Amino acid sequence: MSMDIRKIKKLIEMLQESDLTEIEVTEGEEAVRISRKSSNDIVVEKPTSERKVESIVSTETKETSVSGSKTITSPIVGTFYRRPAPDKDPYVKVGDVIDAGQIVCIVEAMKMMNEIKSEFSGKIVSIEVEDGEPVQFSQDLITLE
Repeated sequence: MSMDIRKIKKLIEMLQESDLTEIEVTEGEEAVRISRKSSNDIVVEKPTSERKVESIVSTETKETSVSGSKTITSPIVGTFYRRPAPDKDPYVKVGDVIDAGQIVCIVEAMKMMNEIKSEFSGKIVSIEVEDGEPVQFSQDLITLE
């Protein structure tokens, strides 16, 4: 592996400090996957399959007990953005009726902009995160009814 060992050590520290079990990083032609099998067992490997990172991440949804509302959650750790660019209008706002598959926001992770699409149709009743705020994996982003 020709990736800088200091970067790999930093990634291992980040993995140990988080709830994640695996990190995969690609830098140019180099890639490394760091997996945690248990609290003391860390595996560093070079991925063997040629895979492209998909920039559109599917979301997890969960039913909530509040009058059949649905919640769009963050599929990754990153920074939440309501708009495609600072000078553009937000993708959605409270009161909008959206269709399944519609882009509702962006979560930036490791300088990649990941468009988050809704898996269902409905009316937006609340946006749980402010523009530019950090979000965690599985954190509630948008609630629909």
